[in-house]
Amino acid sequence: MFNSDEQGKARDLSHPNGDWNHHYLEVNGAKLHYVDEGEGLPIFLLHGWPEFWWTWHRNLSVLSKDFRVIVPDLRGFGKSSIAPSAGSTPTGADIHAQDIIALADSLGLKRFGIVSHDVGAYVSQQLTRTWPERVSGLFFFNAPYPGVGRRWVQARHVKEIWYQTFNQLPWAAKLVGYDRNTCRLYFENMLSHWAYDPNAFTEQLEHWIDNFMQPGNLEGGFAWYAANHASRIALIEHGAPTLPKISVPSRFFWGRHDPVLLCDWVDRLPDYFAQPIIEIAENAGHFVHFEQPAASNERIRGFFQSHKG
Repeated sequence: MFNSDEQGKARDLSHPNGDWNHHYLEVNGAKLHYVDEGEGLPIFLLHGWPEFWWTWHRNLSVLSKDFRVIVPDLRGFGKSSIAPSAGSTPTGADIHAQDIIALADSLGLKRFGIVSHDVGAYVSQQLTRTWPERVSGLFFFNAPYPGVGRRWVQARHVKEIWYQTFNQLPWAAKLVGYDRNTCRLYFENMLSHWAYDPNAFTEQLEHWIDNFMQPGNLEGGFAWYAANHASRIALIEHGAPTLPKISVPSRFFWGRHDPVLLCDWVDRLPDYFAQPIIEIAENAGHFVHFEQPAASNERIRGFFQSHKG
C-alpha cells in the first residue's frame, strides 16, 4: 500500500479558508480518500449513510483547532473507490475496520479516538472489539448496536427500515441514479424525514446529489446493506446477543427525534459498553453532528481532552 497526496489542497467553500488537506491511500483493493487537518491527539470521524466525509465539515473546521482530525470516506463511499477485482468482496464492518487500521498504520498512529455515526458506529465497534489497545475513546452519535435486537422490526417501527431492503435490490442504484431528479427525490425525502428540522439539508442538498451521482457511489453505499444483511437478520431472528462489554471509555450523544434509531434504544447500552456516558440531544434527529454542530463539538472536545491516554 502507498500514500498519495495527488489531490493535495482542494478547493471547498465549506472550509473557512476554502481549502482542505485531501489525501489517498491504496489498501486491500480500495483507494481510500481522507481529509487530514490539525495537530494533537488523533481522532477519526467515521460517517454513516447516506453520508460521506463532507458530512463532518461543521465539526472538522472546529475540532482541528485542538486535535489532529482524520476524516475518511469509507470504502465505496464518497471519493473512496473499490477496485473492480475487489468488487465482489462484501464490504462489511470488518473490512471497513481493517481499512481504518491500515490508514492509522500508514499515518504512524498507535492510538487514536473515534467519533462515529450510523454505519461508522458499526465500524468503530468492530475495530474496538478487534484492536481495543489502539482506541483511546469512543464518541457515538445515534449508534446501531447489538442491543437493538428484534426492535428493528417492531410493529410500529418496521416501516422506517424499508430502505435497508430496498438498497439491496439489484436495480435500486439504477432507479435512484437514473438522473439528478430521481436521485434528488430519494435523498431529499430521506434527509428531511430523518432530521428534526425537515429543512436542515435544503441548502446542502445539491452537494449530496453531486456526490451520489458520481459513478459507483450509489452502488458502494448500497453494498453495505447487502454485506450487513445476514447479521441484521440474525438480530431479528435471535434477538440481542450476549457479548463482552467494550471497556474503552465511551460517550453517546443521541438525537431525541431520530425516527430510525430511536432514542429509547439507549436503554441497553450498559449491557454492551462499560460505564457509557449517555446524553439525549434535544432538537436533533438522526444527524446530530450536522444538526447541532456547536453542541456536538463542545462534547467531543471535552470527552477527548479527558481521555488522552
